[in-house]
Amino acid sequence: MASIMIVDDSNYTRRTHRRILESDGHVVHEAASGLSAIEGFFAHKPDLVLLDLTMEDMSGLEVLRQLRALQPDARVVVISADVQRSTSQIVSDSGAMGFLGKPVTAEGLIETVRAALGGSPS
Repeated sequence: MASIMIVDDSNYTRRTHRRILESDGHVVHEAASGLSAIEGFFAHKPDLVLLDLTMEDMSGLEVLRQLRALQPDARVVVISADVQRSTSQIVSDSGAMGFLGKPVTAEGLIETVRAALGGSPS
Protein backbone atom coordinates (compact mmCIF):
# COMPACT_ATOMS: atom_id res chain seq x y z
CA MET A 1 0.00 0.00 0.00
CA ALA A 2 1.09 3.58 0.61
CA SER A 3 3.59 5.32 2.83
CA ILE A 4 1.79 7.84 5.05
CA MET A 5 3.18 10.40 7.49
CA ILE A 6 1.02 11.43 10.44
CA VAL A 7 1.87 14.89 11.77
CA ASP A 8 0.25 15.67 15.11
CA ASP A 9 1.59 16.83 18.47
CA SER A 10 -0.72 14.39 20.26
CA ASN A 11 0.83 10.97 20.91
CA TYR A 12 -2.65 9.53 21.35
CA THR A 13 -3.83 10.80 17.97
CA ARG A 14 -0.72 9.54 16.19
CA ARG A 15 -1.03 6.08 17.81
CA THR A 16 -4.75 5.85 17.03
CA HIS A 17 -4.35 6.91 13.40
CA ARG A 18 -1.30 4.62 13.01
CA ARG A 19 -3.29 1.58 14.15
CA ILE A 20 -6.11 2.37 11.73
CA LEU A 21 -3.80 2.95 8.78
CA GLU A 22 -1.55 -0.04 9.45
CA SER A 23 -4.62 -2.27 9.69
CA ASP A 24 -5.44 -1.05 6.15
CA GLY A 25 -1.97 -2.11 4.96
CA HIS A 26 -0.13 1.22 4.95
CA VAL A 27 3.40 1.98 6.14
CA VAL A 28 3.24 4.81 8.68
CA HIS A 29 5.78 7.42 9.75
CA GLU A 30 5.16 9.93 12.52
CA ALA A 31 6.13 13.52 13.27
CA ALA A 32 5.23 15.38 16.46
CA SER A 33 6.07 18.90 15.27
CA GLY A 34 6.09 21.07 12.18
CA LEU A 35 9.86 21.06 11.82
CA SER A 36 10.08 17.27 12.22
CA ALA A 37 7.30 16.97 9.63
CA ILE A 38 9.30 18.88 7.04
CA GLU A 39 12.45 16.88 7.83
CA GLY A 40 10.51 13.60 7.81
CA PHE A 41 8.85 14.45 4.52
CA PHE A 42 12.19 14.52 2.77
CA ALA A 43 13.64 11.58 4.71
CA HIS A 44 10.68 9.22 4.14
CA LYS A 45 9.11 10.64 0.96
CA PRO A 46 5.58 9.62 2.00
CA ASP A 47 2.81 9.24 -0.55
CA LEU A 48 0.49 11.21 1.74
CA VAL A 49 0.79 13.50 4.77
CA LEU A 50 -1.98 13.70 7.38
CA LEU A 51 -1.44 17.07 9.03
CA ASP A 52 -2.81 18.63 12.21
CA LEU A 53 -3.30 22.42 12.17
CA THR A 54 -2.40 23.28 15.76
CA MET A 55 1.13 22.50 16.89
CA GLU A 56 3.48 24.33 19.22
CA ASP A 57 6.46 25.08 16.99
CA MET A 58 4.78 25.82 13.67
CA SER A 59 1.18 25.91 12.48
CA GLY A 60 -0.05 23.17 10.22
CA LEU A 61 -0.87 25.81 7.59
CA GLU A 62 2.76 26.93 7.58
CA VAL A 63 3.91 23.31 7.25
CA LEU A 64 1.44 22.82 4.37
CA ARG A 65 2.65 25.95 2.60
CA GLN A 66 6.30 24.95 2.98
CA LEU A 67 5.70 21.40 1.77
CA ARG A 68 3.78 22.67 -1.27
CA ALA A 69 6.46 25.30 -2.01
CA LEU A 70 9.20 22.67 -1.87
CA GLN A 71 7.23 19.95 -3.63
CA PRO A 72 4.15 21.26 -5.47
CA ASP A 73 2.64 17.80 -5.94
CA ALA A 74 2.82 16.88 -2.24
CA ARG A 75 -0.36 15.12 -1.16
CA VAL A 76 -1.61 16.55 2.13
CA VAL A 77 -4.86 16.05 4.03
CA VAL A 78 -5.49 18.28 7.03
CA ILE A 79 -7.13 16.74 10.09
CA SER A 80 -8.27 19.26 12.68
CA ALA A 81 -10.76 19.90 15.45
CA ASP A 82 -11.32 23.35 13.91
CA VAL A 83 -14.17 22.47 11.56
CA GLN A 84 -15.28 25.96 10.63
CA ARG A 85 -16.10 26.47 6.97
CA SER A 86 -13.54 29.29 6.77
CA THR A 87 -10.79 26.97 8.06
CA SER A 88 -11.69 24.32 5.51
CA GLN A 89 -11.56 26.96 2.75
CA ILE A 90 -8.17 28.30 3.89
CA VAL A 91 -6.81 24.75 3.97
CA SER A 92 -8.13 24.08 0.47
CA ASP A 93 -6.76 27.38 -0.85
CA SER A 94 -3.36 26.46 0.63
CA GLY A 95 -3.20 23.29 -1.45
CA ALA A 96 -4.50 20.49 0.76
CA MET A 97 -6.23 17.62 -1.01
CA GLY A 98 -8.77 17.26 1.74
CA PHE A 99 -9.95 18.21 5.20
CA LEU A 100 -11.21 15.89 7.92
CA GLY A 101 -12.69 17.01 11.24
CA LYS A 102 -11.62 15.50 14.57
CA PRO A 103 -12.46 13.22 16.09
CA VAL A 104 -12.17 10.90 13.12
CA THR A 105 -13.72 7.50 12.73
CA ALA A 106 -11.72 4.60 11.36
CA GLU A 107 -14.02 4.43 8.36
CA GLY A 108 -13.77 8.17 7.72
CA LEU A 109 -9.98 8.14 7.94
CA ILE A 110 -9.59 5.18 5.61
CA GLU A 111 -12.09 6.62 3.12
CA THR A 112 -10.30 10.01 3.12
CA VAL A 113 -6.87 8.40 2.70
CA ARG A 114 -8.05 6.20 -0.15
CA ALA A 115 -9.64 9.19 -1.92
CA ALA A 116 -6.47 11.27 -1.53
CA LEU A 117 -4.25 8.47 -2.79
CA GLY A 118 -6.57 7.71 -5.69
CA GLY A 119 -6.98 11.31 -6.71
CA SER A 120 -4.48 13.45 -8.52
CA PRO A 121 -2.37 15.89 -6.51
CA SER A 122 -3.78 19.41 -6.40
